[in-house]
Amino acid sequence: MAEPRQTYREQAVQSIGGWSGMLITAVPTVVFVAVNAVTGLRTAVVAAITSAVVLTGYRLVRRQPVQQALSGLFGVLIAALIAARTGEARSYFLLGIWMSFAYAAVFVASIAVRRPIVGVAWEYLDPTPGGEATPWHRRQPLLRAYLLATAAASLVFLARGIVQFALFQHNATGWLAFARIAMGFPLYVAAVGFGFWIVTRARKRLTPQIGES
Repeated sequence: MAEPRQTYREQAVQSIGGWSGMLITAVPTVVFVAVNAVTGLRTAVVAAITSAVVLTGYRLVRRQPVQQALSGLFGVLIAALIAARTGEARSYFLLGIWMSFAYAAVFVASIAVRRPIVGVAWEYLDPTPGGEATPWHRRQPLLRAYLLATAAASLVFLARGIVQFALFQHNATGWLAFARIAMGFPLYVAAVGFGFWIVTRARKRLTPQIGES
């Protein structure tokens, strides 16, 4: 039986479909930018939505999670509608920028109240032994690890928002697409990897048996 942390690591990566999921998610963005450069905004909006619908069907045929498939389609629909509404291609990326700042704010707020989101989620899925006597948020080494892991995730969201907003301000649509893809899955994997490393390290120090369970 795989260790709990290995199971959660796999679930975290699978939550966005792994590398294949990253490529599939990137397709509507690339299609939108390319078609907009060749024909215009209206055609680009239709092309992006069409590609998202086709890819959603592909995901469902491959029996990937329905929520994962539909959330990707919903995101493209909203982004495309915002672009169509404003009449500006760069507005296609506004939803992603807003979401990055919103996630960063939530994660930072959880740090401020010393209930880091990573800790809340991890302890819900795999409670640290001994929690009945001393809650995890009162065990300083463990709390510190959760705070750092949550801070790393906050930095990822904040970096995405800041970089993409700066490109948005300069109307650099092509670079916006590049930043969205480059700062997506790779940074997500880096943040998840750092979180697992620092938290499992803290848990092993508190309870050596955890690493052997």
